[in-house]
Amino acid sequence: MADQRVAARYAKSLLDLGKEMGTLDSVKEDMDLLSKTMSESRELRLLLRNPIVKHDKKLAILNAIFKGKVSDMTMRFFTILTEKNREAALESMGTEFQVQYNAMQGIQMAEVTSATPLTPASRAEMEKLVTQQTGLTEVKLTEKVDPSLIGGFILRVGDNQIDDSVRTSLRKMRISLQENSYQQQL
Repeated sequence: MADQRVAARYAKSLLDLGKEMGTLDSVKEDMDLLSKTMSESRELRLLLRNPIVKHDKKLAILNAIFKGKVSDMTMRFFTILTEKNREAALESMGTEFQVQYNAMQGIQMAEVTSATPLTPASRAEMEKLVTQQTGLTEVKLTEKVDPSLIGGFILRVGDNQIDDSVRTSLRKMRISLQENSYQQQL
């Protein structure tokens, strides 16, 4: 939890710095690469959290991985993090940066899970629903397919979830029937 707060603060600083320097798009690409690298490499995450490994060694590894792939400003930012003993925050920093960047740009992320792939019309309807719910005009919709839903959808927007799946409806109906049969036995 503490690393999450630290990551949020550093992400905000980097966001503000990128905006001020006019390199926000470049920094966003760097943070996207960082997020992707962190999610794909368990070893890197463990290494950055390891208190036994010295900071200069961690910085050397970060340089080996990211040098030439990210901007000089981002590399200097990595250096500052390691000097301040905050390299463990890098694990969450890319994600935090993305969240804050989207908020600044007025972009709402949403995830829809459906039993079958969405049609263009149903995708537009989902985006309209999210727009009405949040008041933001731009929506980035991530789609997943889960045949076990049978039909309907599950829509996640931030901390909110709308579950309009057939699977959930059947589960609720089964519970209701079980409760009614139990009450009738009494």
